[in-house]
This record gives sequence, structure tokens and C-alpha cells, in this order.
Amino acid sequence: MVERPASGENAVLVQLDFGEGDFAERLSEFNLLVGSARARPLAVISGKRSRPDPALFAGKGKVTEIADAVRLHEADVVVFNHELSPGQQRNLERILECRVVDRSSLILDIFALRAKSHEGKLQVELAQLQHLSTRLVRGWTHLERQKGGIGLRGPGEKQLETDRRLLGKRVALLKERLKQMERQRKVRRRARTRGEVLAISLVGYTNAGKSTLFNALTKAGAYAADQLFATLDTTSRRLFVEGAGPIVLSDTVGFIRDLPHALVAAFQATLEETAQADLLLHVVDSASADRDQQIDAVDSVLKEIGALDVPQIRVWNKVDLTAASPGIERDDCGNISRVRLSARTGAGVSLLREALAEVASRHDEAPAAAA
Repeated sequence: MVERPASGENAVLVQLDFGEGDFAERLSEFNLLVGSARARPLAVISGKRSRPDPALFAGKGKVTEIADAVRLHEADVVVFNHELSPGQQRNLERILECRVVDRSSLILDIFALRAKSHEGKLQVELAQLQHLSTRLVRGWTHLERQKGGIGLRGPGEKQLETDRRLLGKRVALLKERLKQMERQRKVRRRARTRGEVLAISLVGYTNAGKSTLFNALTKAGAYAADQLFATLDTTSRRLFVEGAGPIVLSDTVGFIRDLPHALVAAFQATLEETAQADLLLHVVDSASADRDQQIDAVDSVLKEIGALDVPQIRVWNKVDLTAASPGIERDDCGNISRVRLSARTGAGVSLLREALAEVASRHDEAPAAAA
């Protein structure tokens, strides 16, 4: 008998190679994602294909291999590190006789576990419902039978139609509540702008060390852990920088490659805070072999939310795990482009404070010059 984990589910992981490169790094990240969702990976099924199979994504032979692993390990769920169409997911569940989850659903599930604030929970629920709505198209045959329901359904309405109607009402309600919170944020932002306080946002790939750096700069005690998506709710603190005065520093949700579009859409209002910042500190895990791809993934999301044109300083974090030493690098125009530091040990954090003081002084000079 296969041992059951104290919490969570036994999972079979599937990752196929379509010639994209960095297969090992993607698989390592995939294992972390599954662990973050409180599941236990018991087997990994991999293989090479030129393109996904239209009906089963993995092809009949590979699906048979997956089914064997499911039976061997008594798996509760099969997780694909890919985006599945509703039809592919449905076909796989019928053949494998267990639940099938794709990458988007996996990430949404992790966000649901991590959300702590009221707004964060609303945003995650909205993203989940919007993702689910794409699966409500001839999705479950058992919902097409006539069913009664006191106080819920009109006469003669099918379960599937009811689910779609109730889902639509809930989505509309969540959007309205989030709009109210967005209006409150805009009021606070206008007050901050009137006070001419420099606004700086920390951005970066998940687990790059943003929250650790946030705590090192502000002593805020924000939750920081060596796990994916440790931070979901934006936290802002006023920070006094010698030679520059007060600034507002915000810690934001970490990004990841192939971030579900529904999630970006649901967090749009929160992420717009990033687009409104005067400066982005793009925190990079300098010890990661996959750092260039992670930088590209972050810039891709920044572009999607309209924040790619906000000035950036790259913060090369975790230099204590590499041969690099703390320092400041400048571009051809003499502007600070990169700061090397270790948020965990504190080495180089003072250099970042100096960099922020320099940026703040230039920010103060700009309005004066305009006047």
C-alpha cells in the first residue's frame, strides 16, 4: 500500500520537451510548485514531442505510461506543467480515471493557499472563477441532466446553465468589490503624490528574495520564506533614507513564467501600483542558473501591466551564494543600473540605500528644474 501524506495528495507529474530548452530548470521549478500546493510528487513522466497532441496533449503511448504510474503510485492527481485545453483535460480524466490539473490551475491553487488579506482572497477567487468559466463548456456530462434546486434554479433550467448563471453573478460581484478597493487606493495614491514622496516597488521572479530585502531595508517583519509565492498581498512601508528623506517602498507579488492570464487580469488593480511607481527595484536571484529567463519572464509581465517603461535598477541578490562581491554598477550615462548585494546577510544593503538616496535627489531636482 502506498503511504499517504499527512496532508495533501499523491501526484504524478508530467513535463514534455517541445524543444524550448532549459528543461531541467523548468522541471526543478515544477517540483517546487507542486510542493507549494501541498502535494507529494511520486513520479515524473517526461518525453519529447514536436507539438502537443490535439486530443490528449501527450499522445496515446505517453498517456498509457502516465496511467501505469497512476495505478502504481495510487495517485490522486496528475499535474501537467503545461496549459491544457478543456477538451484535453476532459479526455485525460476519462482515460486516467483521476483528476488532471494543468499549470494554470496549479498556480491558481497556490495563490488560493497563500492569500491572506481580504482583497487578495477576492482577487484569487475572481481568477479561479474566470479560469473555471472556460471549463464550463460541455464540461461535465453529469451536469446536463435535469435537477431541482429550491431557491436556486428556475423551472426547467439545467444544472450547467445554473452554474454558468451563478458563476457570472459571483464574478460581477467580485469585480465590483475590487473596483471599490481600487478607488480607495487611488485616493491614497493622490495623497502620496501631493506629498511628493518617492514611490518605489520591489518586483522580481518568485523566490528571488524580495521580501527578505524589504525586511532588510524597512525592518517591517514581512513574511519571507524559501518558497514560491510567499508574498501575495502588497505591503508598503515609509522608509527614511539619509540624504533623501522619506520614501514609500512596496513589496509585491512575485512573477513566474507563463503566469495565468486570468491571474494577471484579477490582480490588475494591485499590479497597477507597480506601473505608478517612480522606480522599480527588479530583484534577481543571481545564484540561479535560470536567471536570464527569469528576468525575461518578469519583464514580460511588466509589459503586460504597462510598467516596462518605469525606470529600473536591477538588484543582483544572493551574491553570498556566488563568487560576486557587493557593489554598484553604472551604465554609459553614469546612472546606476545594478546593485550587487545579499539581502540575507545584509552585505551590500547599505550600497542600495546610497543608490536610493541618489535616485531620490535626482527626483527632487526634476520638479525644481521643471518649475
